[in-house]
Amino acid sequence: IINNYVEGTLAGVRDKASPSGLHFRDSKRKVDYVLAYHYRRSLARHAPGVASPEPQRGSPSVALVSNGGTGKGRAEPQQQQQQQQDHGQHALPEWPGLPGLELVDLSPLDALEEERRLQREEYERNLLETGLEIEKDPENKSQGLSFVRIHAPWQVLSREAELLKIKMPTKKMYEITEEKGILKTLNEIWCKLTEPLQPQVPQQENTKMKTLSYPFSREKIYLYNIKDKDTFFDNATRSRIVREILKRTSTKARSSMGIGTLIANNVYDAAYPLHDGEYEGQNDDMNERKLLYQEWARYGVFYKFQPIDLIRKYFGEKIGLYFAWLGLYTEFLIPSSVVGIIVFLYGCITIESDIPSKEMCDQRNAFTMCPLCDKFCDYWNLSSACATARASHLFDNPATVFFSIFMALWATMFLEQWKRLQMRLSYFWDLTGLEEEEEHPRPEYETKLLQKKLKKKNITSENLNENGKEKLTCSDRVPGYAANFGLILFMVMLTFSAVFGVIVYRITTAAALSFSTNETTRSNVRVTVTATAVIINLVVVLILDEIYGAVAKWLTEIEIPKTEKTFEERLVLKAFLLKFVNSYASIFYVAFFKGRFVGRPGRYVYVFEGYRMEECAPGGCLMELCIQLSIIMLGKQLIQNNLFEIGIPKLKKLFRKLKDERTELKEMDTNQSKDPQQWDLDYILEPFTGLTPEYMEMIIQFGFVTLFVASFPLAPVFALLNNIIEVRLDAKKFVTELRRPDTVREKDIGIWYNILSGIGKLSVIINAFVIAVTSDFIPRLMYQYAYSQNGTMHGFINHTLSYFNVSQLKAGTQPENSLFAQEVSFCRFKDYREPPWSSHQYEFSKQYWAVLSARLAFVILFQNLVMFLSVLVDWMIPDIPKDISEQIKKEKTVLVDFFLREEHEKLKLIESFITRDKQKRRSRTKSKRTRAASFSQCQHSPQGSFTSFSSQHTVV
Repeated sequence: IINNYVEGTLAGVRDKASPSGLHFRDSKRKVDYVLAYHYRRSLARHAPGVASPEPQRGSPSVALVSNGGTGKGRAEPQQQQQQQQDHGQHALPEWPGLPGLELVDLSPLDALEEERRLQREEYERNLLETGLEIEKDPENKSQGLSFVRIHAPWQVLSREAELLKIKMPTKKMYEITEEKGILKTLNEIWCKLTEPLQPQVPQQENTKMKTLSYPFSREKIYLYNIKDKDTFFDNATRSRIVREILKRTSTKARSSMGIGTLIANNVYDAAYPLHDGEYEGQNDDMNERKLLYQEWARYGVFYKFQPIDLIRKYFGEKIGLYFAWLGLYTEFLIPSSVVGIIVFLYGCITIESDIPSKEMCDQRNAFTMCPLCDKFCDYWNLSSACATARASHLFDNPATVFFSIFMALWATMFLEQWKRLQMRLSYFWDLTGLEEEEEHPRPEYETKLLQKKLKKKNITSENLNENGKEKLTCSDRVPGYAANFGLILFMVMLTFSAVFGVIVYRITTAAALSFSTNETTRSNVRVTVTATAVIINLVVVLILDEIYGAVAKWLTEIEIPKTEKTFEERLVLKAFLLKFVNSYASIFYVAFFKGRFVGRPGRYVYVFEGYRMEECAPGGCLMELCIQLSIIMLGKQLIQNNLFEIGIPKLKKLFRKLKDERTELKEMDTNQSKDPQQWDLDYILEPFTGLTPEYMEMIIQFGFVTLFVASFPLAPVFALLNNIIEVRLDAKKFVTELRRPDTVREKDIGIWYNILSGIGKLSVIINAFVIAVTSDFIPRLMYQYAYSQNGTMHGFINHTLSYFNVSQLKAGTQPENSLFAQEVSFCRFKDYREPPWSSHQYEFSKQYWAVLSARLAFVILFQNLVMFLSVLVDWMIPDIPKDISEQIKKEKTVLVDFFLREEHEKLKLIESFITRDKQKRRSRTKSKRTRAASFSQCQHSPQGSFTSFSSQHTVV
C-alpha cells in the first residue's frame, strides 16, 4: 500500500471504467458529485536495502473505493473487508508505516502540499462517516490532476431529504380543475396555433392530473411512489443533497467549515455535479443535456418556446425562474416593438406635413443665425439645418407622448404578469410554502470570525468549534463600510469626470474644426463631433463597466457578509448602482443639461478661457439624445452582451485546457484512458459564478427600453432582436460552456423584482421630463393654442427665435472675414428673450415663463395620470391567478384526505392482525387433547404476532 492506493495486477483496469463516465467502476453506483484537486508528491530518501515504495512505471492501478463503512481503526476489520468484497472491491486495511523510510526535511512548498494532503484525507474520512461512498484515482505521477467521485446511497439520500424537507411525489394524483367557457375555448385555439412552436420534449402523459407532493419522511415512506430507489431522487436532487453534506462537513485543520473553505484554501480546486453525458456525438443515447441542446440551446430553434419544466428539472428552480422571466420579458417586447414601429412610421408619414420643419427648410425665410463660435465662425442661415429638423420630427411628434404613457403601463403589466406566472410556476414546481433554508456561513466570514476569536481569546483551534456563538459585529465591519462609502463615491465621481471629459472633447474639437480652411469640414462639424464623441463615450462605458463589476465584488467581500444570499444582494445593489450611473450619465447630460447653460450672444458661458459651452442643434437636443441612446444601447448589446459573453468563456476554457495539458505532458501516464471521462470533460468547462451578470445586462436593457423611450421609440425593437439571440446564447452557455450548477430552490427572483419595479416608477418621471423639457412638444402646444393668430403652427419658428444686435458683440468675438452675402445688423438665436429695442432687452420674456409653467404643469399631470393608471392596472390584475388559488386550496384538502385514508388503512390492517391472532387463540383453546401444547404456544403467540405485524407494517 503506497499513499493509500493499491497496486493492481489486472491489466487495463482503467479501460474498464464506467463506459458512460457517470458511474463508479462497478457501473452501478452513480457519481453524484466530483471533487478535483492538483497534487504534487514530495521525494523521500529510503534506507539502503529497502525497496522503493513508489509504484512501478507502467503497472496498472486500481482506484481506492470506500463503500461508506463507518468503522474506525481495526475494531471491525472483518466486517469492512466483507462489505468491500460484497461490492467487488479490494480491502484496504490501515498501514501503520513502512520500515526503513527515513524522515527528511520538507521544503516550504512540499510542507504546504503535505498539509493540504492531510486536510483532504481528514475531510474524505469525515465524508465517509456521514455515509457517503468515495472512489479516487491513483496518484501515480509526480504531479497532476486527480478526482474524488462521491456517491450517496439510499440511506443518506432519505435521511438528508427528510432534514432538508424536500418535497417528493406521493402515490396520490388529483385532477386539476380546468377553465370553463370562453377562456377554455381560447386556450384550446391558442394551443393548436402554437403547436409547431412547442419544443419536442417529453411531456406528462395526463396534463389534467397532478401528483400530490409532500416533504419526504422516512416514517411515512409508504406514502411515496417509490418504484426504484436508484431513480426516486433525480440527479439534480441527489447532487443538491451531497452539496449540503459537503458544505457542513468540517475538518480540524484551520477550522475549515466545509467545501467552500477548502476550495478557498486551495485544498481542492473545484467541486461540481456532473452533466448527464455529452450534448452531441455519434451515440444514440438520449439524455436530458442532449435534449436541451437540440430543443433549446441552438440558434436554429429560436422560434420555439423554451422547455421551462425540463430546464428547471436539469438546472434547478433558480435558473428555471431566470429563463422563465427572460422568456416572458422577450414575449412582452413584441407588442411594445409593434407600437414603437407604428409611432416611428407615423413620424415618417407626417414629416411632409410638419409646418415647423417646412418653415425651417424654406429658403425664402431668411433667418440669419448668430455665430456658433467666437471670431472664426460666420453667420449662417437656419435653412442649412433642414436635414436635422426633418430627422427630429421622426422622434419628436405627438405620438411619442402616447408611446410614453403606453410604455409606462406596459412596464406595470409586465411586472403584474410576471407575478402571476411566478405563482403558477411555484404551484406546479411545488414551491408553495417553501421555507427559507438555513444557509451555511461563507468561508471568508468564518476565517474572519476565527481571527477574531484567536485575537480575543488565547485558545486553541480545537476549542473554537465548541464556543461557536461568537459573531461579527458592526464595529468589525466599520473599515469595510468606510471603504465602501469612499470608493463608491469615488467611482461615481469618476463616471461624472469621464462624461465631463467627453464634453470637453466635444467643445475643443468643435472649436478646432471650425478653424479649418476646408468648407466641407466646417459644414459637418456638428455631425463629426457628435459621432466621434458617442463612440468614445461607448468605449469608456464598456471599460468602466468591467472595472465596476470587479470593484463591486471586492467591496462586497470586504464587508464580510455572513451568507451567500446576503452577499449576492449586496453585490447586486452595488453593481447596479455603479453600472446604472455609468450607462446613463451621458444620456442624462444630453437630455437635461446640454444647451441649458449656454448663455446668450454677448454674454456666453465659457469653459477654460475661450471655449463656449456647447449648444443643442437647431432642431433641439432630442435627436442627439436619440443618437446617444441608440449607439450606447446597441453597442453594449453587440459588444458586451454577445461578443464578450461568447468570447471570454471560450478563452478561459482554452487557457485552462492548455494549462492542464502542459502539466500532463511533463509526465505521461501510460495507463490513461484514450477517451476522457465525464468528470474530465466537465472540469475543463467554465465554473458557474451565479446569475448576477445575466440579470444585470437585462435590467440595464430594461432601463434603456423604459427610461428614455420617448426619445427612441425603436428601443423595444432592438431589445427584442437582441433577446431572441440572448435566450439561445445563455442556453448554449449553460448547456455547453459551463459546469453543471448546483440546484437551488427559489420561489421568486429576489431583489431583481424590486429593482425592476423601481425602474418602472422612475421611467414615468424621466419620460415626463423628456417630453416637457427636451422635446418641443410643450412649446408647440403653447404656440398653437395661446399665441398663433389662426390656430395653426405657421410662424412657430419665428416665435421661438430671439433677436440680437450684432453691434453689441464683445470686441474680438465678431466673425473675421465674414462671407455672408448681406450686411448683418441683427442675428437670431433660439430662446425666449426680449428684443434689443425693448426696455428690458435680452431678459427672459413673458413667453419663457408661460412655457416654463406649462412644462412643469405637464410633468405633474403626466406623472399623476400615469401613476394612477399603473395603480389601477395593478389593482385590476390579481397577483395570484384565480385557478391557481383554487388549486392550492384543493391540494391542501386532498392532502388531508390522503393522510386520513392512509391512517385509516393502517388501523384496519392492525385490526385485521389482532382479529387473526384472536382466532388462532380460540382455535387452540378448543382442542382439549393438545391443551399443554396449546398453553405453550399461547405464551409465544403474542410475541410472534407482534413481530409479524411489525414486519408487515414496514413493508406497507
